[in-house]
Amino acid sequence: MNYRFVTNINKNEYDAFVQSSPYVNLLQSYDWALIKHNWKHIHTGVYKDEKLVGAGLVLIKELPLKMSMFYIPRGPILDFKDKELICFYFEKLKKEAKKHHCLFIKFDPMIHVNDYKSYEANDNKYKDTDLYLNIFKEIGAQHHGFTINIHESVQPRFLSNVYNEEGWMDNLPKHTKRLIKDADKRNVRMICGNAELVDEFSRLVELTEERKHISLRNKEYFKLLMDTYKEDGVIFLACTNVYQLNEEASKKYEELMEEKSKTPENAKKKLRRLQDQLNSISKDMNEYKEILDEFGYEDQDIAIAGILSIKYGNTCDMLYAGMDKRFKKFMPQYKEYVENFKWAFDKGCIWSSMGGVEGTLDDGLTKFKDNFNPTINELIGEFDLPVNKMLYNLSQIAYKLLKK
Repeated sequence: MNYRFVTNINKNEYDAFVQSSPYVNLLQSYDWALIKHNWKHIHTGVYKDEKLVGAGLVLIKELPLKMSMFYIPRGPILDFKDKELICFYFEKLKKEAKKHHCLFIKFDPMIHVNDYKSYEANDNKYKDTDLYLNIFKEIGAQHHGFTINIHESVQPRFLSNVYNEEGWMDNLPKHTKRLIKDADKRNVRMICGNAELVDEFSRLVELTEERKHISLRNKEYFKLLMDTYKEDGVIFLACTNVYQLNEEASKKYEELMEEKSKTPENAKKKLRRLQDQLNSISKDMNEYKEILDEFGYEDQDIAIAGILSIKYGNTCDMLYAGMDKRFKKFMPQYKEYVENFKWAFDKGCIWSSMGGVEGTLDDGLTKFKDNFNPTINELIGEFDLPVNKMLYNLSQIAYKLLKK
């Protein structure tokens, strides 16, 4: 066995290796360490006969009493069927961890144990699953099980991904195509950019936080993502011009009023149709007025929804999204998600991830993402490899007591 373990790999060599792996993912990119700047880090690797055969971004979290934990998000990146390689990597990593007074090493590799459409959900696992579990068990790692709920693990175990397959747009559900047409009727158009769109995107995320009573990220974090990944980062903003919509509606209203005035009283069916149209347009104009009262009666575009995504290798992660709920009827998210997929696939991505969903596949988030005919990727889950067994066991007991 001619292996060599290192804790500092050249960025170009590291990224080239990770991006060529079937387990490639953003959280194992070299620069993800810059995003997680509140953690220390090491870029680990294993060479076999001076050829890189394994890599892993290891984040180091400092804990009380000068202790720490290691975390390898969605990693490491290596051949998970190569028992000898895995044993060597984690043996050396444990030695490195002891230098940092590490309690345990947490990792959640990008190993698929099942893939299916949400409407075909099943409990099956690929045949290789037991092989992986047995190897990890042999090195002393403890599996947290096949968890279902998102909050049970650091990273979601179930991902909703759209694959770059032939005819993927044609295979979108009919109602999704209809909603995209509704967005077109509202003159929703897309703006694609980078750091220059961070301010508007942040505003939309803040609105989403207020609506859902959740905490996402701030403007500085979004700017860091854009500055770090540069041309591989993108922000899509769905915009509309309410001033123009109001002008068009006012013109249409006047035309209908004129037509109604010229319609004979005995043409009751036509009069009812015209009145229904007038009522509908009047309702729209009232909504436009409320918006214009706030944003101003100017001929301008207003950002109503946005997505921030990062491309890494041949993958794309849609990390954050925001929307102004006052424009819910404009259906902007349907159009912008599809435009994001197009952007990713045009750049050679094999899939674009919409992020995690609950394993029950019956929550609102899953149902929304189902509008894009995704594949559910079920991953193997989370492992803990104790470094200081006694203190690790005590920490787990304390953690469980705190959760009660």
